[in-house]
Amino acid sequence: MNKPYVRSLSKTGWFLTQPRYKRYMAREVTCLFIFAYTFLLIWGLKRLAEGPDAFQGFLNALHSPLGVLFNLAVLIAAVYHSTSWFNVTPQAMPIMRGEEFVPGNIIVGAHYAVWAVVSLIVLILGV
Repeated sequence: MNKPYVRSLSKTGWFLTQPRYKRYMAREVTCLFIFAYTFLLIWGLKRLAEGPDAFQGFLNALHSPLGVLFNLAVLIAAVYHSTSWFNVTPQAMPIMRGEEFVPGNIIVGAHYAVWAVVSLIVLILGV
């Protein structure tokens, strides 16, 4: 009796074999930055509840070089996560119009357009 061929695959480095696996894992790792930023916001709410002096200390920490670097890293991770997800949305969520699928570039373009509009609204309201 012949034994079937079993391909050896590393349990820890399987994603290093193809570029699309690397991009997938990079997108998944960005969730850790969003997770950390969520706790930063919760900590900010806690400091706000403790009073003006505690909240001012929190704001001073955000203005420190380490705070700015952290916020920049989270921004880069969030942009990478969003853009990579928008680009795979047509495969993850195909939309049918009648008997045909909506072209992928329309789905991706709609996501970027909504992102731009929401960002503009937030920018206008924040000024």
